[in-house]
Amino acid sequence: MGQLKSPKKLAKFISYMLGRRPDEFGLVPDTEGFVKIKELLKAICEEEGLRYVRRFHIDEILITLPDPPIEISDNLVRAKSREHLPERIPASNPPKLLYTCIRRKAHPFVMDKGIFPLGRGHVILSSEKELAEKMGNRIDHTPVLLTVQTQKSGNNGVVFFKAGDLLFIADTIPVGCFTGPPLPKEKPEVKKEDTSKKEKPKSLPGTFLMDLSDEKDRNKRSKHERKRKEIAWKKNRKKMKRKKENMWEI
Repeated sequence: MGQLKSPKKLAKFISYMLGRRPDEFGLVPDTEGFVKIKELLKAICEEEGLRYVRRFHIDEILITLPDPPIEISDNLVRAKSREHLPERIPASNPPKLLYTCIRRKAHPFVMDKGIFPLGRGHVILSSEKELAEKMGNRIDHTPVLLTVQTQKSGNNGVVFFKAGDLLFIADTIPVGCFTGPPLPKEKPEVKKEDTSKKEKPKSLPGTFLMDLSDEKDRNKRSKHERKRKEIAWKKNRKKMKRKKENMWEI
C-alpha cells in the first residue's frame, strides 16, 4: 500500500477501518462505534506505507476537509457512516479454537485465575492466530499467546459474541478452558558468601600456619622503620659535625 499522504485519501481509509471492517484490523468499536484514538493509531501504523501517521494527521482531516467522514469525542474517534458495521450478536457456531494474547507479566495470574478484560470491557479473541499476535504486540513487546477451546468454554457458561468475521468477544474465560505456554521456572536464589565474617582457619596443636598477609604488613613496617632510623642518623651526624666546627672556631 502506498503512502496516503493526502488527508482525503487517509480519511477514506480510516472511514473504511471504523465504518466497515474494524475486525480486519483487530479493532472492536463500542456500542456507539467509538474506538480509542491511540488504538486506531497503533492499527494504522501496522499497515505498510502508513507508519508515518500520528494524531496530528487525524486532526488535519477534521480541519482541512469540508465534510470529514470521521468525528472525535475526547480521546475517541468513530466513522460518521456506521450502517455497515457488523452486528454484535451471539455466535451460534464459533470456531473450535480462538486466540488471544496477554501481557507477559500477567501470565501467572491468568493461568491461575482465568482471562479477564483488564480495562477493555471484554476479552477480545481472534479466529486467526496471526491477527491475535498482532493485537498482542500492541500491549506488550513479548505477549503470551493463549488458545481458547470454545466448546469447553460454552459448557462452563461462556457466551461468545461476534464482532465481525474475524473477532469474537466474551466477558471472561475460566481456567481449564484455554491453554498456553508453561510458566517459566523460578530460579533458586543463590546466597552470596559473606567473606567479611569468614573465620580464619584455627591452628591445631603442633602446627604452625603462616599468615602471608600479616607477614607482608610486618615487612612493610620494618622497611619503614629502617628508613626512619636512617634519616634520624643522618640528621644527628650533621648536627655533630656542625658542633665540632663551632668548637674549633672558638
